[in-house]
Amino acid sequence: MTHISLTVDGTAYEDEVEPRLLLVHYLRDHLGLTGTPVGCDTSNCGACTVELDGDSVKSCSVLAVQADGCEVTTIQGLASGAEWDPLQTAFHQQHALQCGYCTPGMIMAARDLLKENPDPTPEEIRLGLEGNLCRCTGYQNIVRAVLAAAAEERRRRAPAPGAVTETAPVTSTAPAAAG
Repeated sequence: MTHISLTVDGTAYEDEVEPRLLLVHYLRDHLGLTGTPVGCDTSNCGACTVELDGDSVKSCSVLAVQADGCEVTTIQGLASGAEWDPLQTAFHQQHALQCGYCTPGMIMAARDLLKENPDPTPEEIRLGLEGNLCRCTGYQNIVRAVLAAAAEERRRRAPAPGAVTETAPVTSTAPAAAG
């Protein structure tokens, strides 16, 4: 057994685990966080995508011991109380799921995409999510959901109408008068 210490969805954990235990199984079986599904166990489908120190990873291809000392965010850690993350809301509003099996991984991968590119085109979204498979949808509503979440994030970051924003002081470039 190997000792690990990590933070998952804001909560610190210390455990003894088998060195060969996959992170997805640690999350589900040891911590009871079943929002991250086991899809293919081969990293092909992306359903098990989580964030590891802020980067998206397929948790079926990461050993739990590799997450030692790291911060893990799962789909269950996105909501703030009763308020969903903008991507969760957009997926719901845009009907971007059918069976829902791929949805946690799609949302987590989309978060990573939007961190890198907060204003993606539909083609950039398709490319950014190409490692995540959905067998139910034609991806169109998933793309719409990511576009809607990106727009909401931009709206939230924009200054309120009439708000005073800081600007750099204006400096004169005119030569000083001789005197």
